[in-house]
Amino acid sequence: MDFDNSKPIYLQLVDFFYENILLRKWQEGERIPSVRELAVMVEVNPNTAIRAFNHLQELEVIYNKRGIGYFVAEDGHSKVLEIKRNEFKEVVLPDVFKKMRLLDVKFEEVKNLYDQHSNEKE
Repeated sequence: MDFDNSKPIYLQLVDFFYENILLRKWQEGERIPSVRELAVMVEVNPNTAIRAFNHLQELEVIYNKRGIGYFVAEDGHSKVLEIKRNEFKEVVLPDVFKKMRLLDVKFEEVKNLYDQHSNEKE
């Protein structure tokens, strides 16, 4: 995994979890990699992985069955979807809108590009 120096590694691991849950690679109620497995998989210190797991548990996206492992919460997908949508609306879009204003990019241009991109994915 390539890490970005501008964001703490544990939060990048959280994003890795979010992506796997949103893509449904990790289903609700399904066991996920352990702290050690994740640390080895992405080549980070286990303490960093624990921080990511703790953060996700606080958000109730995952839970721990003592002695068995960590699992995606039954409503984990919807929680992650809500978290990421809020982040998109509160963090990403304001920056995009600012850049659009600075560059005089009209919404119609963006919509056309979005439509093109959406059609290519299908």
